[in-house]
Amino acid sequence: MSETRGSNRIVAAVAAGSLFALLAITAITAEFEEAAGFPEGESVIHNIGYALFNLGGHDVATIPSEGFLAAFLIVALALDVAVDGAIYLAKREEDGTIISAVGTAFTDGGKDGGER
Repeated sequence: MSETRGSNRIVAAVAAGSLFALLAITAITAEFEEAAGFPEGESVIHNIGYALFNLGGHDVATIPSEGFLAAFLIVALALDVAVDGAIYLAKREEDGTIISAVGTAFTDGGKDGGER
């Protein structure tokens, strides 16, 4: 059993070393074009906002970009579902009734019938 385990370690080490060598050669021999950058004096922040809401085709955005309205709406919906789920999971039940997740601070006082 120990011979099999030792040979498996050798194979794994050779595979990891080969992968590292391949990635190192790829990184060393890669050639990149010159960076394009953004036009002088343009507001990148405003153009990101215009792209987020698909306003690039209305001659407001000066830097051409893709629209991201669908992605924005999907992320907003996913975050809304996550918050709603967290609130639902934070509620607890005692004696068949739902108690607020924050305790009696924002309720009528809890079990004592609301008397203070």
